[in-house]
Amino acid sequence: MTEVPYFIDLESAVALASKTLLSVGVEDAPLDEAHGRILAEDLRSKVDDPPFDNSAMDGFAFIHEDSLQPPTTLKIIQTIQAGERETTQPLQPGQASRIMTGGPMPPGADSILPIERCEMNEAGGEVTLTEQGRPHFIRKQGENLKRGEVTLEKGTTLSPANVGLCATMGWPTVPVFKRAKVAILSTGDELKLPGEPLEAHEIYESNSFGLAGLVRWMGHEAIRYPSVNDSMDALRSSLNAAAKECDLILTSGGVSMGEWDYVRKIMEEEGDVHFWRVKIRPGSPPLFGTWNGTPIFGLPGNPASSHVVFRILVAPYLRASMHGGGPKEHHLMVELGEDIKGDAKCLALRRISVDTSGDHPIAYSTGHQGSGNLGGVARADGLTLLSPGQPSNKGDWCRAMFL
Repeated sequence: MTEVPYFIDLESAVALASKTLLSVGVEDAPLDEAHGRILAEDLRSKVDDPPFDNSAMDGFAFIHEDSLQPPTTLKIIQTIQAGERETTQPLQPGQASRIMTGGPMPPGADSILPIERCEMNEAGGEVTLTEQGRPHFIRKQGENLKRGEVTLEKGTTLSPANVGLCATMGWPTVPVFKRAKVAILSTGDELKLPGEPLEAHEIYESNSFGLAGLVRWMGHEAIRYPSVNDSMDALRSSLNAAAKECDLILTSGGVSMGEWDYVRKIMEEEGDVHFWRVKIRPGSPPLFGTWNGTPIFGLPGNPASSHVVFRILVAPYLRASMHGGGPKEHHLMVELGEDIKGDAKCLALRRISVDTSGDHPIAYSTGHQGSGNLGGVARADGLTLLSPGQPSNKGDWCRAMFL
């Protein structure tokens, strides 16, 4: 029997999980429904952009040499609008075309001057150029996009600008990864849904709601299952159902070393565990493996821990499954504005607020750092990334992850 990797560093955990990525398939999304989706293929432009040389200004098009000694008076031979369908006349020396923004450049013209830098004699059909022409006021064919070139790569998250770029390239629909269906199961006899009356020693179940929000933030579909009592049979039944219906399973609770930690027990006895426990604080108990072939993360039951572990372990896994796409946290260096407790053996993920009003960001603790204190996460701007044994006194610097 192969020994399960135990109490490993975060980088090793991410690498091990990434060996069993999701395979969710591909679908075509209309552009109106593509925002936030992740490209499943490289996207090539179907057109040059611009498709022809055109004016970047409302003004006049002419031969540049005619403007070298302003003021210069030229004869207006035509007016060219954006979307012009008529054939434009070629320009000869001494001639100009009135042209609107987006209008195609007439043959022979190589310069533009905006209308406010010209004096027009409409009665005489002439225009006087008061300055030299500007060749850079011409948008050249293909200067933005070249037909056939890869413009957006597989794994790109489709921002509003990217969706607009897809339209510019001529794509009415785009190939995107399907949203993963993610099952969320909370475990514990003490759990009740918010709004239900609490009996002695019961608490409201919050993890599934927070985890569902994180799954949706990552762009996937969250399916919350009813809380599972501390029973191997009940847990087995829920896991079997989730494995049939979903691409990924997230459990919360039951992964530590206690007698009633049934997620760990059932995975060890009937599942396939790829690792258990990670060198992070908070949130060291997580496991990863498969249940009936479906990947599963066993997250801690404490609310702050489950949230933190999702951010630093599940989110990278989902991004890797989508070829790197999906929302990302930003990392930066911060100065500690007060002493913050590190850890000798583990990566310390302390909840911090960050003051960015000065010359550089300064981090402060959000207060009590207990793993059950979800309020500290709600108030946090980010998490410290304090390496094991790293100094963490006031004035020290450390990496941090913005949430």
